[in-house]
Amino acid sequence: MTEITKDTIIGDVLDICPETAPLFLEMGMHCLGCPASRGESIAEACAVHGTDADELVEKINATING
Repeated sequence: MTEITKDTIIGDVLDICPETAPLFLEMGMHCLGCPASRGESIAEACAVHGTDADELVEKINATING
């Protein structure tokens, strides 16, 4: 079982579970292919996009862990 936190790097999340990409797209993060965005933490990306990091982490963990 993988546990993602707000400090997890987005590139690591996408490597673990590419199926989470739509969750990032839903929050307005349309630059997933950009090396800079893949190097950001979930918390950093949510701060830039005005999104609740805790809510996104919950969705990501639900997707990864079924």
